[in-house]
Amino acid sequence: MSRARAVWQRVPAPVVDIVLVTVAAVDVWLNMWEHTRLGVALAALGCAALAFRRRFPLGVFLLTLPVALMQDIAVAVLVALFTLAERSRNRRLLAGCVALSAIAGSTPWPLAEVDRTMTLVIFVYSFATAAAPVLFGQLLQAQRDLARRLEEIEEAREHERALHAQAVLARERAQLAREMHDVVSHQVSLIAVQAGALQVATKDADAKEAARTIRSLSVTTLDELRAMVTLLRASGGHATELTPQPTLADLRKLVESSGTQAQLSGELPPAVGSPAQRALYRTVQEALTNVRKHAPGATACVELWQDGDDVGVTVANTPPTRPSLSLPGSQQGLVGLRERADILHGTLEAGPTTEGGYRVRLRIPLSAD
Repeated sequence: MSRARAVWQRVPAPVVDIVLVTVAAVDVWLNMWEHTRLGVALAALGCAALAFRRRFPLGVFLLTLPVALMQDIAVAVLVALFTLAERSRNRRLLAGCVALSAIAGSTPWPLAEVDRTMTLVIFVYSFATAAAPVLFGQLLQAQRDLARRLEEIEEAREHERALHAQAVLARERAQLAREMHDVVSHQVSLIAVQAGALQVATKDADAKEAARTIRSLSVTTLDELRAMVTLLRASGGHATELTPQPTLADLRKLVESSGTQAQLSGELPPAVGSPAQRALYRTVQEALTNVRKHAPGATACVELWQDGDDVGVTVANTPPTRPSLSLPGSQQGLVGLRERADILHGTLEAGPTTEGGYRVRLRIPLSAD
């Protein structure tokens, strides 16, 4: 069935329109009771209108109704009903259109003496005939909705797997950073202390110069180790290794491409250091990701602000407008954000708002380096 549908979808729309209009016209020509001038004109209008059924499904259906008055089962009416049911979600409208089609199909034309019993029987058959394309159209619509929903779930799972992989990588880097800080930095610090003591105690000029060189190299190594530890603790994943680290200049693009209705406001001074900029960027990135995952349909507000010697960002969203997908979570996003804030001697606050939304607020000292 899916293969036949794929083949049918590859047929150009104009070709489909020409075929349907031709079939409807032949059907009218062969099955119309009386070929009066008015009847032929109305039938021709209804058949030609099928070419516009995708843009004006309800109007095209109404134009095909006269055809149902002039023959038993009209292809034009069934095609128009199917298209309307495939594109409309208004069940009352569809029921009304089925009833209109059944009434038109059971009304004797030209109007003559009415046999109520026969008219009722014809109405029942006409109603069942008109209901069939509507049911098929609704079935096709539900199938498309289900396929779209499955695609969204698969995309969400892929995104969740990527987030989980980044969280695992972040934990490994954090462990490596701890080892470097607790072991390597400690040993290099001892070397620097011992070299400094030797530099003060020795009387030999060569030994004093050697001690001074060792101490200078140790201090430089310590500074580089601290920078590496900070980088390892603040890195977010593969993008850290393959692309330059994001800055505040990239925030607007991040907000615009977040997949949510979000607005960016506020500015920060150019004195904000690179680690602080990365922390602000990652906070906005994680917060908008959570809005997209856990609050579908919500709007978000991203505000950059400065409070004295501190800078920060607040990301707040409104309550969701539709149910969210039930997906497994690694629960590491906010933990990683708090670690970033702690590294820079800042604070992170996250929690629900009184209006039913959620807010994430990061505060970092302007001098954070």
